[in-house]
Amino acid sequence: MNATKNIKKVRAHDAICGLIYLSSVGLTIQTGNMDFLYLAIGVGVLQIISPFTKFCPVYFTLNKIMNDTDPMQNGK
Repeated sequence: MNATKNIKKVRAHDAICGLIYLSSVGLTIQTGNMDFLYLAIGVGVLQIISPFTKFCPVYFTLNKIMNDTDPMQNGK
């Protein structure tokens, strides 16, 4: 049962990151303001360094919200 909840947490993480990427690109295209790409760059950098630092802001938030699941990327 807990494995199913963990899968939901991983899918929620992927959906949130995907929405941030799409929002960043969409806002850049809509407004022509290249500064919105910094949002996508920031998320990408965090995803690249999270295996080393064991910290992801999205998992940090999801761990607090979905406390009936196993903690992921919690810095341990």
